[in-house]
Amino acid sequence: MVDCSNDRVHDMVLVTGGGGFLGRYIVEMLVARGELVRSFSRRRYEELDALGVEQRIGDLRDARAVDAACEGVHTVYHTAAVAGIWGPWQHYYGVNTLGTRAVIDACRRHGVTRLIYTSSPSVTFDGRDQCGLDESAPYAARWLCHYPHTKALAEEDVLSANGAGLATCALRPHLIWGPRDQHLIPRLIARARSGRLRRVGDGRNLIDMVYVENAALAHLQAADALAPGSPVASKAFFISQGEPVNCWEWIDQILALAELPRVARSISAKAAWRVGAVLEGVYKLLRIRSEPPMTRFLAAQLATSHYFDISRARRDFGYEPRVSTAEGMKRLRESLRSKELSAH
Repeated sequence: MVDCSNDRVHDMVLVTGGGGFLGRYIVEMLVARGELVRSFSRRRYEELDALGVEQRIGDLRDARAVDAACEGVHTVYHTAAVAGIWGPWQHYYGVNTLGTRAVIDACRRHGVTRLIYTSSPSVTFDGRDQCGLDESAPYAARWLCHYPHTKALAEEDVLSANGAGLATCALRPHLIWGPRDQHLIPRLIARARSGRLRRVGDGRNLIDMVYVENAALAHLQAADALAPGSPVASKAFFISQGEPVNCWEWIDQILALAELPRVARSISAKAAWRVGAVLEGVYKLLRIRSEPPMTRFLAAQLATSHYFDISRARRDFGYEPRVSTAEGMKRLRESLRSKELSAH
């Protein structure tokens, strides 16, 4: 009898954060094209069970759990992270930076050949306008919150890990949105309903964003093109819809989908920055763990332009948004209406 077990030593694809917003779309695309998929998350997801996905439960800060999740895997999509603009440094550093180092170590130990890291454009953001920025831009010279800082450290580690045995790259999708979003869209709607949403700045700033299926597709396309010595290896890539929108007009369009009025009240960028600085100081002094309603990072993000040149992704792995912004908004409207109907 012939033992063929070695032929399937690396037959699995791993998605860290496979139950999350972006991660689940990546998982669904991988399953749809016939891949055997494993997910590593902090809890179990019934939706992944229904897809036939193998689930490993654990925390990125547990190196042993990460190591076990990478066994028998040929490709890792590392999407898991702690997001947000407030909280202790050690939490962000432990998950985003040290957790990523654990993933890199496990990939090397188990002979994983490809690592695709989900980074963020905020690794280059220092509070000023970013207009048509490309990947030659350096990391930020100052950090307004821990998330981009720890993501930048992790991205550096991932790209530095590229070599003959392990090919690596990093994708920087900007403002991922779409159906099943539990962060961006719900927060906007909740703030609008509570009357706490203010336009920051003069309302003319342009921003990039990306529909979630386009962001997921970019990950698969990058993985397919990733190999030692390829143009994708050791590189970072901005990912977006490829056409910036007016930030506040887009927010008003999202609110309209939820049958909410446009943002009526406003605050100047300087005033919002000062309020954010004061609130950060008060929250730190009083050790308040919840997120302040305004921070310097949030004020800068809402008032400045930040859109990016995605030519490198188009050239090196053929990225092109398949779902237009208009079609994405239509799907989002249907999702919000469906959720509203189910609530009743």
